[in-house]
Amino acid sequence: MTLLSDREGWRPEAILGGLVVLRRHRNDNLRAFQRWYSDPEVARLTRYQQGPLSTEEIQQFFYGRIMSSDFLAMAIYVRESDRLIGTCAFSQLDGDNGSTLFHITIGERDAWGHGYGSETTQLMVAHAFTRLALHRVALSVFEFNERAIRTYEKCGFTVEGRARGAIFRDGRFWDEIHMSILAPEWEARQREP
Repeated sequence: MTLLSDREGWRPEAILGGLVVLRRHRNDNLRAFQRWYSDPEVARLTRYQQGPLSTEEIQQFFYGRIMSSDFLAMAIYVRESDRLIGTCAFSQLDGDNGSTLFHITIGERDAWGHGYGSETTQLMVAHAFTRLALHRVALSVFEFNERAIRTYEKCGFTVEGRARGAIFRDGRFWDEIHMSILAPEWEARQREP
C-alpha cells in the first residue's frame, strides 16, 4: 500500500459532504474535546471505563493521538453553520494488510440523530477505499449503542464477531460488537441504483 507512506496525501485538509465538512483538527478544538469527553453520556458510549475523562486525560488524548501524525483524525463540522460537533479517525493504519480501525464521536448531543454520523462514516469509508486504497475498515461498538449500530449497518458494515460480556454498564454486562466493511462490498454498494 504505497499511498499510506505518503502521510500528507492521506491526511487531506478537508473532505466535503452534503451535511458535514471534515477538516484537520486545530489546537483550539481541545476546548470542544474537554466538553465532550467530560459529558457522562458521551463517556458511556465511547469509553471502556466508567465515567468521563479527566482534564489531563483529555489533553493527553488530544495531543497524543488526535494531533499525532500516526492518527488520521478529522474534526466534524456542520456544513451549513460551520459548527464543530464531533471527531472521527482512522487508527492502526496497516498498509501491509490494507486495513484500519474507524472511530467516531458526535460530541454535541443536540447533533445526534440528524444524519451527521452516517454521512461522516460514509465519507471516511469512501476516503479509505478510494484515496488510501485500503481493503478493510473495521470498528468496535458497544451492544447498547443501538443508534450507532444502525448507522454502521446503513453504511454497509457487517457484524463479524463479538467480545461477549466485555463491558459493564447500567448494572449488567454487554457485548462489544466487531464490524467491518471490505472494499469489494463498498464498491458493490456504489453501483446500486
